[in-house]
Amino acid sequence: MSKVTVTFEYEKETKNSVRYQEVPEEGKAPIMGSLYVQKWFAGNTKLLEITIEKKD
Repeated sequence: MSKVTVTFEYEKETKNSVRYQEVPEEGKAPIMGSLYVQKWFAGNTKLLEITIEKKD
């Protein structure tokens, strides 16, 4: 198993959600790219962190 924490920063708002763009670690490719989060949850948040765990 391996875990990684991915950081996302605010990109733009859509009708019902907020779009965040991944901030990849220097020298590494993005893991997820874009992330859409519902407005009721995102609120005014400019940064999100998501932890992903791979189970083998």
